[in-house]
Amino acid sequence: MTLRAWLRDRRSPPPARLAARIDEVLGPWGDAEASHAPDAFIDAAEALLRDLLARPSAGRDAALDLLTADALVTYAFEAAAQDPSTLEGRATDAMRRLAAAADE
Repeated sequence: MTLRAWLRDRRSPPPARLAARIDEVLGPWGDAEASHAPDAFIDAAEALLRDLLARPSAGRDAALDLLTADALVTYAFEAAAQDPSTLEGRATDAMRRLAAAADE
């Protein structure tokens, strides 16, 4: 099962516009096996966050991308919950990576 298929199987799908932006941001990550979901979603969220922070200004036009980054992180931890023993390490890594993006 790919990440795109994993997302389509969610019980509460996101609104269509958000789902389309998530798919767009995932790009090639969307074809990865669902077993890579936690890492792929964080990778995509980090890349999007870096893009957002590199923009000269972030007005209302950034709202969809902020929601997309949030959704990707949420999905990363939803997928990671399949193996609770990894949650603490994944959370620490995600916080480090996302904070580093903001520091650059």
